[in-house]
Amino acid sequence: MKKPTWVIDKERAKRAAAAETVWLFGLHAVRDALSNPDRTRLRLVVTKNAADKLAEAIAVSGLEPEVVDPRKFDKYVPLPAESVHQGAALEVKALDWGTIDALCDPKHDNPVVVLLDRVTDPHNVGAILRSAEVFGARAVIAPHRHSAPETGALAKTASGALERQPYLRVRNLGDAMEELRKMNYQLIGLAGESDVELAQGLASAATLPVALVLGAEGPGLRERTRELCDTVVKIPFTGEFGSLNVSNAAAVSLYAASKR
Repeated sequence: MKKPTWVIDKERAKRAAAAETVWLFGLHAVRDALSNPDRTRLRLVVTKNAADKLAEAIAVSGLEPEVVDPRKFDKYVPLPAESVHQGAALEVKALDWGTIDALCDPKHDNPVVVLLDRVTDPHNVGAILRSAEVFGARAVIAPHRHSAPETGALAKTASGALERQPYLRVRNLGDAMEELRKMNYQLIGLAGESDVELAQGLASAATLPVALVLGAEGPGLRERTRELCDTVVKIPFTGEFGSLNVSNAAAVSLYAASKR
């Protein structure tokens, strides 16, 4: 029997609404999101033990928790089976960080920005956000398609940085790079096969603001992305094995950029 139109419309609306929200999980990620006044929080599901540990953050948030039996926790929240939730899950709306020109305006200092070219692993992006916060990056920017969306896994790996470190997903990475260039950023791509070392590339940027451009593991920077870079550099290595995980490469290059 064919479903009535109103039933189909209702189901579509429900799916669309669900797509606009994110389930964060784990005590650390949930605590930070509860304490973030910029977060729109919708639903908090916790075990009694987790509620006790999050009592202060829950009180600050003003959100009424749903306390559930730990043996039935998975029935209340749509988390992947492998999620280490520690008895806490929070449904939220994704953060709105604003625009590139507002976040990356180099007016008052010489900022550093990170651009990710199709880095889709949420664990890598979470680790990069953590490093970006530590070393004071203005923003981490990635294309909306072919990048890691804001998810519970990303938030857990970011260890709280997702609530504080701007993560902008833009329609077109090339357009974002051109926008940064107009703001006088030096676009420095990273690729292991380059003949120019990271220190040289940063030195050539002198006092200009810097945008570090990193590609996905394996394919690296796409041809168009590479063409838009002012220079392409490598992180020097010793021995025969000279490949770093993209999140480690981001941490090294952010540290180097912060020491200019």
